[in-house]
Amino acid sequence: MNRTHGHVHPDVLGLLPDAAVAKHLSRAAQEGRERLPQVALLRAAESMDDAARRRVAPVRDLLDHAMRRFPDKRTAADGWLAPRLHATLRLTRAEAADGRLWNFLAMIVAPDYVVWRHKGAPTDRADGIAGAARFCGAHYTQAFSRLWWAAELFRNGADYRPVESACRVQDVLQTVLRLDVIDHRPTAQAMLGVIERQLAAGVPRPGDRVNALASAVNAAASTLVYDVLAPDREPDLEALSEWIEEAQHSPAVPLDRLPEGPDDGAVSRHSVEALLPMFEKLLAEAPVRDRGAQQGGAPKAAPIGVSLVKASDPA
Repeated sequence: MNRTHGHVHPDVLGLLPDAAVAKHLSRAAQEGRERLPQVALLRAAESMDDAARRRVAPVRDLLDHAMRRFPDKRTAADGWLAPRLHATLRLTRAEAADGRLWNFLAMIVAPDYVVWRHKGAPTDRADGIAGAARFCGAHYTQAFSRLWWAAELFRNGADYRPVESACRVQDVLQTVLRLDVIDHRPTAQAMLGVIERQLAAGVPRPGDRVNALASAVNAAASTLVYDVLAPDREPDLEALSEWIEEAQHSPAVPLDRLPEGPDDGAVSRHSVEALLPMFEKLLAEAPVRDRGAQQGGAPKAAPIGVSLVKASDPA
């Protein structure tokens, strides 16, 4: 066991069932006023092997560093942490799909980080709170799962630079990450290309355009077959396996430059360029919901194709 700021955590990661989260997660803990019952949670968890990639200390060190590095810009921590968390844990997609791992991280290893990152502003009626879904929720909502999947789906082979771009607008994580179409890597990179152009142009409220783009791309997928229009290479599974095995001897990820991901194949630039003008046109023709203009008024209809998060939802 190790101790961080009075918080005791285990040496190795584990798997914590949803039922244990439901039983022990209290509103006081979500507000950061009460510590979770670590002993009871550890009893409910399933232990994992003690391979280097299962070690808690490197993950905990990253989270502590993120809180020190971004004390007044919590959302900025996402782009810094996502690639480093991905490169530290070195999971297969099948392993990352097991929500019990993320439950363990949120409830046992770093509940303080979940509260720090996702605690909403207090209101006249209630204190600020980190939503329960940030501790145990869908892959695009849970505090740590969303970062790992953002890094996995938006990286370009070993290059994590697109992940930083993806995390610059919170709506990419909150909306685009929900879409099945971004499993197709050229689609993910082409959407990022459109978003980066919008940011470079200095458009106001870029999140509104991200939501419109997500809706349009998702809706068009019912008639356009993106993987035919823009073929993707099969990932090099052997290179991925080697990268995972190298975790046993790899140093901690760098803090001031991006780590290197698995060299399992870059996305075809030709395929990305085949989709970019199409996605630019889809965005140009898509209805953009101006959430800023809706404050105090009746909500406007959202674009079809994807359920959009509310503007009031905490990032």
